[in-house]
Amino acid sequence: MSSASKVIIYLLRRDLRTTDNPIFHEISRLHKQSQHPFTHLLPIFVFPADQVEVSGFLADPSKESPYPEARSYVGGFWRCGPHRAKFLAESVWDLKKQLEDLGNGLVIRVGRLRDVLEDVLKSFKDTSSEQTNRPHSEVAGIWMTAEESTEEKREEKDVRQVAEELEIEFKLWQDEKYLVDDRDLPFKNPEDLSDVFTSFRKTVEPLRDAPRKCLARPTQGTLPPLPTSISRQSDPFAIPDTLDSLVDALQKPLVDIGFGLSHPPEWPQNTGVQSAVPFSGGESHGQHRVRHLLRSGAMTKYKDTRNGLLGTDFSTKLSAWLALGSITARWVHWQMHDFEEGKTPDPLPFKNMQFDSVPNDVSKAPGFGKGQNKGTEGVRFELLWRDYMRLCARKFGAKLFSIRGFRGDDQYKAVEWNSSKSNPSSAKPPASPNGNVTHQANMLPESHPLTRFLEGRTGTGLIDAASRELFLTGYTSNRARQNHASFLSKHLRLDWRLGAEWYECMLIDYDVGSNWGNWCYVAGVGNDPRGEARKFNPVKQGMDYDSKGEYVKGWVGELSGVYGGKELHGGEELMGVLQAWRLPVEERKKLGLEGVNWVEKPLVKIDFAVDRKNGGGGRGSRGRGGSRGGRNDRGRGRGRGSWRSGPMDKDRASQATSVE
Repeated sequence: MSSASKVIIYLLRRDLRTTDNPIFHEISRLHKQSQHPFTHLLPIFVFPADQVEVSGFLADPSKESPYPEARSYVGGFWRCGPHRAKFLAESVWDLKKQLEDLGNGLVIRVGRLRDVLEDVLKSFKDTSSEQTNRPHSEVAGIWMTAEESTEEKREEKDVRQVAEELEIEFKLWQDEKYLVDDRDLPFKNPEDLSDVFTSFRKTVEPLRDAPRKCLARPTQGTLPPLPTSISRQSDPFAIPDTLDSLVDALQKPLVDIGFGLSHPPEWPQNTGVQSAVPFSGGESHGQHRVRHLLRSGAMTKYKDTRNGLLGTDFSTKLSAWLALGSITARWVHWQMHDFEEGKTPDPLPFKNMQFDSVPNDVSKAPGFGKGQNKGTEGVRFELLWRDYMRLCARKFGAKLFSIRGFRGDDQYKAVEWNSSKSNPSSAKPPASPNGNVTHQANMLPESHPLTRFLEGRTGTGLIDAASRELFLTGYTSNRARQNHASFLSKHLRLDWRLGAEWYECMLIDYDVGSNWGNWCYVAGVGNDPRGEARKFNPVKQGMDYDSKGEYVKGWVGELSGVYGGKELHGGEELMGVLQAWRLPVEERKKLGLEGVNWVEKPLVKIDFAVDRKNGGGGRGSRGRGGSRGGRNDRGRGRGRGSWRSGPMDKDRASQATSVE
């Protein structure tokens, strides 16, 4: 009888790459030895039912999913909306194709990680017990990459428990998709992480010397093949066999594209505005994006353009790939390093017709061979902020999701937003047999401040443009995110977690540490030393960063024809874009905005005076919507308010008044 085959199972989550992947690198190294410790490799990616709605995978649509709907805790939003669902599907499918090119493949499943693993292990056991002429398969190990958040830690605990019960080796690998390796940090205990970013940064500088070398991508034939027999997806689900059908399965449950909103944003007509992230997910697309940034000069100009609001190249737009581990921060670093040193990069290894005509030469790009420049330095700075947010998630754990945040005190006072809590007689939403409910955030009246915020009808131009762009594209810029978060948490005084959950749903580049850590920060319950004192004035910010009103007019189509659509140059004309209630009555009539609620009754009126000599000033005042503006609203939203999830959109804020 032939000897048993030995299978290593690799459970992938947010490490969707072949390049600079420690697990693939080690398996490839071992497989090159004369004595193979593993004969087969089984990579598995599971769409987790707790975080991604999986009812679209039901083989029989009339059946109900055994899992509760994947909705958020406070607001009841879908945890993964349509934009990220598509990008995630593309990323998984891209990895599948890369592994197939290397002689292996990727098994896709849905459910809870523990359930899927138990099914797979049972299948191997059942196959081995059958009387067949084929050699039986033995699972020799289960490997996965460690992550920081509470749900991910629970998954790791579950997998470890399953492995130990069956006496299978379990190995939890260090997550190496960040800039500075954990082994090189100046502390081992998470409690020793400084609560001040600058203090942390100084312990790992100079950043250009900090990252370790990248790990090579396996070459064709150096990975063990897939097992000869692989169990199918367990009932009641079925796995699609094309990318389009995979995307469809993920987006199918999200049939209500309005998410229960009374007036969901629609693409503005005739403004010409386009998505800033017209990209596909996957390692191959992420690596080509980095090459484009170097070749076009966008990386070199990054510091000068980082506060932009429109276009694809004002910031690097890398964070969606970084969040899923399709590229690593240190790979980005070494690409920049070689560029700075004047080294011609090797061709990228991917077989993709889309990229065949893309030039590899970066030698004519601005900054090539001239050492670190302010742009590449700025990108490294942002990559480190991403590291820091991840370490904060490690240090503070579940506090990340508490309304009291990292600080753990009661200084943040949110107004009551859910009427059923303040009115016990309100009817409880109906629950389905598996525990699903119609959540309160989707049942609010159209006049509710949260509804108007999500729809982009607050009456504050910069905020409404950001709301609409986010809903329609899954993205909005660093500068917009800072103002958006500050408006909800500081002006409207709503539970900041509603904003964090909405971003989790909507953002294409959602990352748990960066998203929740930055919302804590802006809400004043994170590690910002200024706490409650930091408050962005969205009118002053609009004057500074949208000085011609192009961003607001682009996304708030009702304002595109202000003053005949002419180019604006500040003053009261721009004020009418940033706060439409300031438009003269005759202008409102021309635009068809007379009597429009969000124009005439904004949630917040910010009494901002245009002062060309001093750059303006003003304060918030109570608007007709009943929510309060506030003091300290004089445009000081610069400093460490930068919304960093990495350099995809985390454009470093001005350091003029930085508080770190």
